[in-house]
Amino acid sequence: MKISQKQLEAVTALPGPKRYRHFVKVVADQEKVWGLYNNGWALAATNDENLTVFPVWPALEYAELCRASTWPDCTPKPIEIDEFIGTVIPELREEGIKLCIFYLANNRGVVPEYDEFLNDLNSALAQYE
Repeated sequence: MKISQKQLEAVTALPGPKRYRHFVKVVADQEKVWGLYNNGWALAATNDENLTVFPVWPALEYAELCRASTWPDCTPKPIEIDEFIGTVIPELREEGIKLCIFYLANNRGVVPEYDEFLNDLNSALAQYE
C-alpha cells in the first residue's frame, strides 16, 4: 500500500492518541510493523531521557520520513506481525525497552504499556480474521 504525500502529512499531523489508533488499525490490516535498522535496530530516548524506546511505524513511508530527519544511516525494515508479537516484544520487555508508536522528529510518539498495546493489537487483528 503506497501512502500519498497528502495522507502522510494528514496522519503525521494527528495528535498522538489518534496516530496510535491509526497505527494499530494499519498494522492489523497489513500484518507488519516498520522499524529502522543499521547493524541493529534504531533506538531513541524519551523526552525526559530516562527511558529507551524502540520506534515503530505502520508503513514504510512513515519510517522513511523519520529516517531522513533522525537516523540517516538506517534503512526501514519490516517486521512481520507474528515475529513482532512473539519475539521482538518479549525481547524488548526483557531488556526494559518500551515501544514508541509513531515516533516523529518533532513528536516523540506514544509509549504504551505492553499489555495495553497487545490487547489493542490483538483486538484489531481479530477483526481481520
